[in-house]
Amino acid sequence: MSVTVQQILGLLQTLAPSELACSWDNVGLLVDVGVPVSHVLTTLDITAAVVQEAVENDCQLIVSHHPVIFDPLKHISAGDVPALLIKNNISAICMHTNLDAAPGGVNDTLADLLGMQREGRRNFAEDCGRIGPVEPTTVQQLARFCADTLHSGVRYVDCGRPITCLAEVSGAGGSYLQEAIDAGADCLVTGEAAHHIALLAKQKGVGLVVSGHWGTEHGIADVLAAHIASNFPALTVRHAAADRDPYSYLL
Repeated sequence: MSVTVQQILGLLQTLAPSELACSWDNVGLLVDVGVPVSHVLTTLDITAAVVQEAVENDCQLIVSHHPVIFDPLKHISAGDVPALLIKNNISAICMHTNLDAAPGGVNDTLADLLGMQREGRRNFAEDCGRIGPVEPTTVQQLARFCADTLHSGVRYVDCGRPITCLAEVSGAGGSYLQEAIDAGADCLVTGEAAHHIALLAKQKGVGLVVSGHWGTEHGIADVLAAHIASNFPALTVRHAAADRDPYSYLL
C-alpha cells in the first residue's frame, strides 16, 4: 500500500511546523515528483550516495534535516543532487531549523542523549538550543561520552570545575556560547565552534565541547524514521546507511 507525499508532509509539519523555521531557511517539500510512496529513506544530508541507496531500494521519498536546495539555483547539471532526485522519480522533504526548534526534534534528542533533565530544561539560542540541569560531571567526561556516542571527532575546552548546568546547540552553534554563559550554563556542547569561541570559553572559565556537525545531528534521522513508520505502518522506512560523516578523523 502506498501513501502520498502530501500525507507524509502533513505528518511532518505537525511534528515541526514550518512557522518554527528561521526566516533565511528553506524547508518543506523541496522536490516533488508527484508519485505515490511505499519506501522512504531518512538522512541528515541528501547526497548522491543517499540518492543511489534510495534507487537501489525502490524509495520514492527521502526525508532529510538539511535542505537539498538552499540558495537559489542559477543552473543545474545532470550530476547535481536535485537533478538526480528528479531523474529517479524521488521526492524530498527537508525539515531544518523548524526541526531544530520543535519539541522532540533535533535539540531535544541531543539533550536527552546528553542526560539533560526534562524538569528545568528550557529553550535558548532562538529556541533551537536547550539548557538545563544534568547530574554533576566534568568537561572531559562529557567529551569522552560524545566521542563514544556521537561517533565523530571531538575537541574540548576544560573549565576545571563540575558541570551541573549544560547548554547544547546541535550543528553550528558555537556563536551561542555567550548566550549560554549569560543563561547560567557551565558548559556548551555543540557541533561547530570558531577559534575565537574557544578563546572566549577559556577567558570566561566555562566548558566547551565541539562534537561535529554530523555527530550532533544525525540521530534525528532515526527519530524521523520511527515517527513516519509508526504513523504509516504500510510504509517501509529506514535511516539511510549512506548517511555518513563527510570527515575522516585521525585517531
